[in-house]
Amino acid sequence: MEFKTFSSGKILLSSEYFVLKGALSLAIPTKYGQSFAFKRNGSGILSWKSYNSVNKIWFECKLKKTDFKCITTTDSQKSDTLISILKSAKKLNNLFFCDIIGGEITTKLDFPNNWGLGSSSTLVNNIAKWVKVDPYKLFWSVFKGSGYDIACANSKSAILYSVKQKRVMIEKIQFIPPFHQNIFFIHLNKKQNTNDSLKTFGKKNYSKSVIDILSKITKNLVNCKSLKEFQKSIKTHESIISKSLKMDPVKEKFFKDYTGEIKSLGAWGGDFVLAAGPNSSIKYFHNKGFKTILSYNEMFDI
Repeated sequence: MEFKTFSSGKILLSSEYFVLKGALSLAIPTKYGQSFAFKRNGSGILSWKSYNSVNKIWFECKLKKTDFKCITTTDSQKSDTLISILKSAKKLNNLFFCDIIGGEITTKLDFPNNWGLGSSSTLVNNIAKWVKVDPYKLFWSVFKGSGYDIACANSKSAILYSVKQKRVMIEKIQFIPPFHQNIFFIHLNKKQNTNDSLKTFGKKNYSKSVIDILSKITKNLVNCKSLKEFQKSIKTHESIISKSLKMDPVKEKFFKDYTGEIKSLGAWGGDFVLAAGPNSSIKYFHNKGFKTILSYNEMFDI
């Protein structure tokens, strides 16, 4: 028995953090994602190999098929997380694993590990498809988070996403702004641990008015007809999140002289930021020492 699948990565354009509190968010699946392949054998062992974007093994382990006990691993922390996911998947569909004697599993990222586009969520979604279980239940059994990344993993288009008490609401939309050639994604050369960021945020209470304003800004972003209007919306969004988290906006910290506007994405402090500005933006960020700069077309299918 062989099985192959693929899940898309994700970018959260609005309501970062506050999507956990019920705010409407705008999210887009990326061109980049993670593939998964399973080939059955009779070994009694699940042999796991994970390849990175340059086709080199970045994680490898062998697990007993019966209880997922680790036999060998190159990274105990990663294998512990993987075992947690597989044990949860087994609880959700025990019959599936009764039929598997052993096998080889190969995963491959087509984006660098430190980009933060969803190496964990795409893995969970791929395993959920393999085991035939609900990807949200599997995700929430192991990770914190809103689940928007699972929604992106299963979508071909941009989505409006919200979740309340683990009830997911998704509206698929087209989001190709007329000024998309003025939108850029810059990697800050730092990887942010989303799960750690959410632990602190989740313990605090925020007013409904903040959630309502962010939901309104999300709708405004979708309907913007001009770059100027879009820049105004993301500037307001940054100000609200900044005050709520008591953190300086990324533009104030690193890019004060940028003539456009900049917005943090996902967990503040790492991964990608969005820049909305002139065509000279690429040169500006290169001069600042940032090498990974993707256009809208390079990040998303349009």
